[in-house]
Amino acid sequence: MLRTAGILCHVTSLPGRFGIGDLGQSAYQFADWLAEARQGLWQVLPLGPPGFGESPYQTFSAFAGNPLLVGLDRLAEEGWLSPDELDNAPTFRAQEVDFEQVTPFREQQLSQAFDTFCQTASRAQTAEFESFRQEQSHWLNDYAYFAALKKAHAGEAWTQWSPAFVTRTSPVLKNPHTALARAIDFEAFVQFQFHRQWRDLKAYCNSRGIRLMGDVPIFVAHDSADVWAHQELFLLEEGGHPTVVAGVPPDYFSATGQLWGNPLYRWDVMRQDGFAWWLSRIRFALEQFDLIRLDHFRGFEAYWEVPAGAPTAAGGRWVKGPGQSLFQTIQATLGDVPLVAEDLGVITPAVEALRDEFGFPGMRILQFAFGDDPQAPTFQPHNFPRNCVVYTGTHDNDTTAGWFRSQAGEGSTRTAKQVERERNTALRYLGTDGREIQWDMIRLALASVADTAIVPLQDVLGLGNEARMNLPGTASGNWRWRCAAEIPAVHTERLADLTSVYGRQPP
Repeated sequence: MLRTAGILCHVTSLPGRFGIGDLGQSAYQFADWLAEARQGLWQVLPLGPPGFGESPYQTFSAFAGNPLLVGLDRLAEEGWLSPDELDNAPTFRAQEVDFEQVTPFREQQLSQAFDTFCQTASRAQTAEFESFRQEQSHWLNDYAYFAALKKAHAGEAWTQWSPAFVTRTSPVLKNPHTALARAIDFEAFVQFQFHRQWRDLKAYCNSRGIRLMGDVPIFVAHDSADVWAHQELFLLEEGGHPTVVAGVPPDYFSATGQLWGNPLYRWDVMRQDGFAWWLSRIRFALEQFDLIRLDHFRGFEAYWEVPAGAPTAAGGRWVKGPGQSLFQTIQATLGDVPLVAEDLGVITPAVEALRDEFGFPGMRILQFAFGDDPQAPTFQPHNFPRNCVVYTGTHDNDTTAGWFRSQAGEGSTRTAKQVERERNTALRYLGTDGREIQWDMIRLALASVADTAIVPLQDVLGLGNEARMNLPGTASGNWRWRCAAEIPAVHTERLADLTSVYGRQPP
């Protein structure tokens, strides 16, 4: 790991005139801003098509890209959309994503682009599309069928489809000329455009000295092409429903734990074929990103198993994960993979030993450094190892300004006295009056010995809890924040100066 600094900002949070950040012009402008601010990393959340609650951690595929991220202006530049039609697009909210308005508009635009492609694509363009389908067939075929069938079933979860589709025995799945053929081709076309645009954006970022860090969640959504196509790899009962689901015990974020609901893996079955599905997933992520953040790393050592149907995660139990065997296989097959371990939560010596055995940098969150939790000292910079990634906060935290001003309330895991004590400890540690708490924390992160320091864009902008990206334990209203079209120069210059002062500017 180079000594570097970066920004956490999901693609959906970028500005733009079509209701949600995408891989078009605004993404390139953001890359230019990162370079101007002397940042060497851009961290994004999972890029898959979001399912329940619009969460990027509950996607319909661990491989597919989110159709909402396809840059419509890029499609117009290539002739698949009419610029005049885009000029007549409805007015969208600028400061948040209105998924209910954005989704049908973008689906209509993608459908139009597909029609134009089918009618006017050259032989070379068609060959490029077919080559993509062939190269990515290991996941694309299943996903395209899944997405087409899901639309044909009015969005129902795959366990609610007709039994022949649930068990994948329907002859429709083996017939390329089925009535679903056009719908399947459309889904493949959208993925073709997404992956072309992501490839080009990554190349541009790399040319400007910016590496991309992507997020690979340990678990996948139950209502996904991954589970539907590989039911033998998950703990499911007849009919496809999970017998047990994933979560975490009570913690900083929730007094009753977090009930994620993801199906759990049959690690014994995965071990028998040399973890082939995981190798495919990591190999694919390495094509998309320069670094990979493994979300919920502690689950590879032991994971929290909750009986399906339980009202909360509080009644779960710890079950041993694959541990060394998975990462030994990854190393032996793919080499020295640049992984970052998201080692937050209930971390035991066994989790730390697994992380350290393979040399993975862990994470340190400054917002966790000043409370009463026994693990708080590990988040204080004077205790950091160099081989770690420090954040002011993550997508699951409040913004730093929002955190500092927060009060104890209903559902909080902290009392009013604990909140006040935490705030006073932070002020003493930082030697500040707290008027610019976000910049105090940014300076602390950049000055630390951690090889990598990453700051959410909201903290650079000094925003409060109105700009929070996600509140763990809540099912709606998340993932909607968007930044303004222009980042004030004063913030850019200040961030660039601090990055330079603490020796983190890109080479």
